[in-house]
Amino acid sequence: MTREELQPLIDEINEKMKQIMARYDLQKIETEIESLQNEMAEPNFYNDAKRASTVGKRLKKNEDLLSDLKRFDKQVKDLNDLLDTVTDSEYIEMQADISQEADAILQELRELWVSALLSGKYDACNAILTVHSGAGGTEATDWADMLFRMYKRYCERHDFTFNIIDVQEGDTTGVKSATIEVDGDNAYGYLKCEKGVHRLVRISPFDSNARRHTSFASVEVIPVIESEEVEIKDEDLKIDTYRASGAGGQHVNKTDSAVRIKHIPTGIVVQCQNERSQIQNKATAMKILLAKLAELKEQEEQKKMADIQGQLKKIEWGSQIRSYVFHPYTMVKDHRTGYETADINSVMDGDIQEFINAYLIKANTKAN
Repeated sequence: MTREELQPLIDEINEKMKQIMARYDLQKIETEIESLQNEMAEPNFYNDAKRASTVGKRLKKNEDLLSDLKRFDKQVKDLNDLLDTVTDSEYIEMQADISQEADAILQELRELWVSALLSGKYDACNAILTVHSGAGGTEATDWADMLFRMYKRYCERHDFTFNIIDVQEGDTTGVKSATIEVDGDNAYGYLKCEKGVHRLVRISPFDSNARRHTSFASVEVIPVIESEEVEIKDEDLKIDTYRASGAGGQHVNKTDSAVRIKHIPTGIVVQCQNERSQIQNKATAMKILLAKLAELKEQEEQKKMADIQGQLKKIEWGSQIRSYVFHPYTMVKDHRTGYETADINSVMDGDIQEFINAYLIKANTKAN
């Protein structure tokens, strides 16, 4: 890569670094680190395990971020200084190494920039993700199961841990619905981009006439929040226990420990059947209920704001956000951003980060 060919790459690196440094306040991060360190130095700090864990995670996140920002700032300055001082003949000898270093820096800066866009109220929270099959019988439940696998693979690719909470299996194959709790940095911030209806077009393996079928599945994502944010009265709950249903296997525990909770004022129903005890299932179901009630509260606040502004925001749940086409060609296209790829096999194997990045960047552009 010649100097002229390298220049657009260097320009993007400098612009991206400028955007990132404008997004973060280094002094504020350093002050928060000092404050958290002082809090951890208090004599009785570790008596409260929950508080200790929360503060420890916040401290590590801030320390890692500060370290990354300082490292990138130095790398970018060193790269610019090198290009300013190296002669043309020296550059010819070093161009392969310089190009490789520039590519690596830019890739990392792009990832850091996307994470910098996660500034929503719940973006840093863990997430609860549920896939629901649409109408269409076996074809639809198989599609829901394919999406469920895609999200589990995405978690594995990004070092997120996940726990299967509930699986309602299809009559012959696949799943009617499946829920996982995802634990990791900014899990909700990333996965919230997947909310909506996902459309599949393919030659159905369940059709003896090999006809093309279109199937739909919806994805719901809610943040895991602290119980203090939502008040739930005991008299507002209807709690039932039952035997786990479905074909069994590794998904569900086949005992009478499954729990279903209905929140009477809102009509919201949640359930959990994957834990080994009724107590664990009830605790997990309550966690999901808290998250759903918090989301409902935020939606009501957003609607009030939209009414004040004289406009109603589009509800994504009823909209088709992405299409996955296996026939007559291969393509995955996100209808919100226009981002697409022909590598459908990689996507179904969990490689969806570029779709998420495109959505976050576009949403941030609109907000500004």
